Amino acid sequence: MARVTVEDCVLKIPNRFELVVLAAQRARDVAAGAPLSVDRDNDKDPVVALREIADETIDLGVLKNALIKGLQKTVESDEPEEEIVDFLASEQELLRDRGPSEEGGDEMSLMEEAEEGEEEEPVVAEADEVLPEDL
Repeated sequence: MARVTVEDCVLKIPNRFELVVLAAQRARDVAAGAPLSVDRDNDKDPVVALREIADETIDLGVLKNALIKGLQKTVESDEPEEEIVDFLASEQELLRDRGPSEEGGDEMSLMEEAEEGEEEEPVVAEADEVLPEDL
């Protein structure tokens, strides 16, 4: 192929915007040292990327995954964070050290005890305090 045109590539990737993004990703990969699947012929990296897409010598699925991975801001992990694990372990250790409570043998978490100790203010006034003029 002497010249690569967008029309040659649009047959492989119908969306022109997706074509530009994928070709740019492949050009970055080539600039980073990825092996070429076509002869360079003194062409620049974007032209090489478009020629590879037009000739279907690269896997577009792998290219899309590399693009997505490069655009991600954070990496999701299935493992819980270390701070949370340490906090839970220390809370369980405190509960074991304390033993059963005096109120019937049930163990209460520190959060439940803190909530119990707080006095809540009444939200609604007593019915005796409401006067007919206020209505």
